[in-house]
Amino acid sequence: MNKVYKIEISAKTIIFTIAILLLLKLLFVVKELIFSVFIAFIVMSALNPLVSYLKTKKIPRGISSFFVFVLLISGIVYLLTWILPLIIQETRLLLKNLPVLIENLNRSFNLELDRDFVSTYIPNITTNAFVLFREIFSNLVFIISTLFFSFYFLVEENVIRKFFLRFFETRKAHSVAQMFDRAEKRMRAWFWGELTLMVVIGVMTFIGLNLIGVRYPIPLSIIAGLLEIVPVLGPIVSAVPALIVASSDSYFLGLATVALYFVIQQLENQVVVPLVMRRVVGLNPVVTLAALIVGGKVAGVVGILLAIPTTLFVETILVELAKGRALENQEE
Repeated sequence: MNKVYKIEISAKTIIFTIAILLLLKLLFVVKELIFSVFIAFIVMSALNPLVSYLKTKKIPRGISSFFVFVLLISGIVYLLTWILPLIIQETRLLLKNLPVLIENLNRSFNLELDRDFVSTYIPNITTNAFVLFREIFSNLVFIISTLFFSFYFLVEENVIRKFFLRFFETRKAHSVAQMFDRAEKRMRAWFWGELTLMVVIGVMTFIGLNLIGVRYPIPLSIIAGLLEIVPVLGPIVSAVPALIVASSDSYFLGLATVALYFVIQQLENQVVVPLVMRRVVGLNPVVTLAALIVGGKVAGVVGILLAIPTTLFVETILVELAKGRALENQEE
């Protein structure tokens, strides 16, 4: 006799499932706000030690936060004012001469790359890239809200602990706050480590390209530096435009460029990353790629940029939760 199995789903389960789905939908709708708060949390994590140091010098936290914030914004504006004209000038030359470079590649390697295709679509890609950056920087609401949250998090010391004290009992609130403190330290280490890594790789690439005589070293080295924020894939992608430029001049220069990027990659993996980032990140390459793919699908370029810090944040919270549960089990 065949047994009949019944699966019963309670009303409570249905309501809980619907609530979770609605919550996910709400989070997707307000994802820009979540990005703004998360970026502000990273900025606060990076700047908080300097604010705390100034506070030890008897400078009020509000004044310290304002000073550090103004210093940060002034530094960014100064760097952009100094380096942006050089970037624009060399990038224009690179894009202007790109069809000629493609033609030289066709002649040297008997390739069949479509010069008209490059002439037609590269400017469109460039235009779309500039449109993307213009939209990011013209989104005043996003920028202002991120700056506001960052400044608020800096001024209000222990803001997360104070927030959770309103909703949880003291012991639980402090336990949750400690998890966020640990996440804050990891975000801070990731931010400064990633910034250091980008600068080091950009400078190494610039020096190497100049030494072997590759044209347009400024935009190519900036591409290499910026793409360091995308682990695994970034360094590979950054080598492609340099290879195109070098190979259009000669076989030897193309091979020298491949060798240069290979040496830089090895130095990065064996020296720079272990010194700067390995203790901070320590993510499995499969997890890294999965995070980048999910981030790109969910939020495009912004999702890719925030994929690694988000993964680190979630991993930190989960590890701390597991430790807390293990301690509770030992106490019992």
